[in-house]
Amino acid sequence: MKRIEVVAAIIRKGDAVFATQRGYGEWKDWWEWPGGKIEAGETPEQALVREIREELDTAVSVDKFLYTVEWDYPAFHLTMHCFMCSLLSGAPHLNEHEAARWLTREQLSEVNWLPADVMLLPLIAEELNSNPTTR
Repeated sequence: MKRIEVVAAIIRKGDAVFATQRGYGEWKDWWEWPGGKIEAGETPEQALVREIREELDTAVSVDKFLYTVEWDYPAFHLTMHCFMCSLLSGAPHLNEHEAARWLTREQLSEVNWLPADVMLLPLIAEELNSNPTTR
């Protein structure tokens, strides 16, 4: 089975996190955390900074490793390294996604998440519950 290794940013601002809706491919219209593939020679953190700059025209601080998801999709095995991040400059601009939302803890289940992303929701809810006003 083909293996894909990616990074994902859970960008937090106050009591909300930034979610994006895919605008292309087999999983079009499903929601995900922004990010992408790790290129040769990159650390996951470097890949995440690059991917967010490319996808959202903004800079992030990679604040904390959250979790690595291992998930089998029908056509490939996904390894997704997930990090809590915060914005360093500018509002995100959608270059690849068709929509985005800032979601509070209570709103996390309001969108149709990609299967691999769903398992992160309890961890993200816990993050949003801790120190909600420090970011």
